[in-house]
Amino acid sequence: MADSSFDIVSKLDRQEVDNALNQAAKEVANRFDFRNVDAGIKWSGEAIDIQANSEERAKAVLDVLRDKLVKRGISLKAIDPGEPKAQGKIYKLGVALKEGISQEDAKKIGKIIRDEGPKGVKAQIQGDELRVSAKKKDDLQGVIALLKGKDLDVALQFVNYR
Repeated sequence: MADSSFDIVSKLDRQEVDNALNQAAKEVANRFDFRNVDAGIKWSGEAIDIQANSEERAKAVLDVLRDKLVKRGISLKAIDPGEPKAQGKIYKLGVALKEGISQEDAKKIGKIIRDEGPKGVKAQIQGDELRVSAKKKDDLQGVIALLKGKDLDVALQFVNYR
């Protein structure tokens, strides 16, 4: 019998991120506490730009974005906000989006699977994802439960389960 397997990936649904960004932009435009503070949020290439006339307002816009991302089912581990930087009278804050599993994170996940997972489970690094295989599907379910219980600094999804 062939081994069963699944892939561990870290991907973002761009459409959901875009929807969350649009909802946050609407809320910022309509909320009373954001009036007359030049607050805004928009795409800037592959990242998100937030601006406001004070550091606190920029962080408040970031909180609105985080709230919208959570409501859309996107993990906050997938965003990497910077610190607000003053540019003239405006504070700008860049939010980078993290996709893919780095080599060191993949090695860390592989070590967790080897040390704490069921026996006979193999994990191979394939680019920016990890392929996990085993003889029994129950062992794979155990690995998924194990990784969901760990507090890793990467947003993980489990795909191609067969």
